[in-house]
Amino acid sequence: MLEADQDEMQKMGSIRTSQLNLSGFGCAITLLVMFWVLGAVGLGWLVKSFVILVILILMAPVIAFLAFRWWLQRNLVEDKCPVCGYQLTGLNQTEIRCPSCSEPLRMEQGHFSRITPPGTIDVQAVEVSAKQIED
Repeated sequence: MLEADQDEMQKMGSIRTSQLNLSGFGCAITLLVMFWVLGAVGLGWLVKSFVILVILILMAPVIAFLAFRWWLQRNLVEDKCPVCGYQLTGLNQTEIRCPSCSEPLRMEQGHFSRITPPGTIDVQAVEVSAKQIED
């Protein structure tokens, strides 16, 4: 009796080792067979709509990335600070502060301009030589 049990155990062990491990292919094969059956039955529109949905889901990040690059190229502007001449980068229609002189600036039409409080008069000084005064 003991010898018969040992023979059965050896047969079971040899069967277990001879099996192929197809666990990764099982899901893919099942999906392929399911799509084939749905197409053969006349539900091809369901298969096509699922494929279109998968393609759209895969293409959405690429389209979003390209749209973001296009938007950034249109709205990102480099210019100098009108106060200290420091090279800045900013987005159109935004307000920033110059990291060099701490002047509040507004980006308008591709150039930085100073933000002045109401009632402030912004004047540019003009250098006059001494000869002109004497004449």
